[in-house]
Amino acid sequence: MSATNPFLDPARQPELYGHASRLVGRSNALMRAKTSGRPVPDTIAELVRDHHERPGRLGLALDLGCGRGTSTLTLARELRPSLVVGLDAAPALLELARRRSRRVPGLPVSFLQGDFHQLPVPAGSCDVIVAAFCLYHSPRPQAVIADIDRVLAPDGLAVLVTKGLDSYREMDQLVAAGGLDARAEQHESLYASAHSGNLARLAATSLDVLAAEDEEHAFTFDGHDHLADYLATSPKYHLSPGLYGNPSAIAAALHTFLPDRPFTTSSLVTFVVARPRGGRP
Repeated sequence: MSATNPFLDPARQPELYGHASRLVGRSNALMRAKTSGRPVPDTIAELVRDHHERPGRLGLALDLGCGRGTSTLTLARELRPSLVVGLDAAPALLELARRRSRRVPGLPVSFLQGDFHQLPVPAGSCDVIVAAFCLYHSPRPQAVIADIDRVLAPDGLAVLVTKGLDSYREMDQLVAAGGLDARAEQHESLYASAHSGNLARLAATSLDVLAAEDEEHAFTFDGHDHLADYLATSPKYHLSPGLYGNPSAIAAALHTFLPDRPFTTSSLVTFVVARPRGGRP
């Protein structure tokens, strides 16, 4: 894996996650475009109900890389554990998650800043651990999974979620064709560390894998303006300084090179369900 992968470069993290508005803008643009694929937080809750031995009597649930808290709030609402703790390394995202949680009083949620390589909870204390779209931020995802195994209760459950290596490949092609980044198709996948092709194998280094599911998600952007809202803060592409962070300039560049029409791209999403090594048969 290349040291230039922005998801694995510690120097890029303040830029990527130091301001919540950056992630919010990109995520909202992507979600407005979504045309197929189950909501990931709801799917995670469904997998817990299907595979946990006592889904109606859950204690502590831990949501790793919780970001804005979407999955944290869904787990609390759908599963009603005694407590869901959202863990993230980015203070700006945690503050946004706390603000969102205050809009739905009564949910058993809390948010904590921390490193998912060293989970700040006691060994054997978690009934559920979720790691959704975060393991590919670690150059050592096996170490994160080993610590998940350490803090899971003997009958606990982990749900890990990631994306395929070639997710949004159509977007790479369009960015190159539109003159925004001629080498867009040659850049390493952002998900190289933990992706659909290796997630179950990574999980099996410390956990017993119970199930793995792949699902194709599709996204149709209305046109150049909508797509530019996403591209303006995408860390994958090497945009010129005048384009990076500037949706209107990106849209103008796309209009120059390509006809404006709806644009569809796709992403493979993989869910792996596992229990601690040595858990109940």
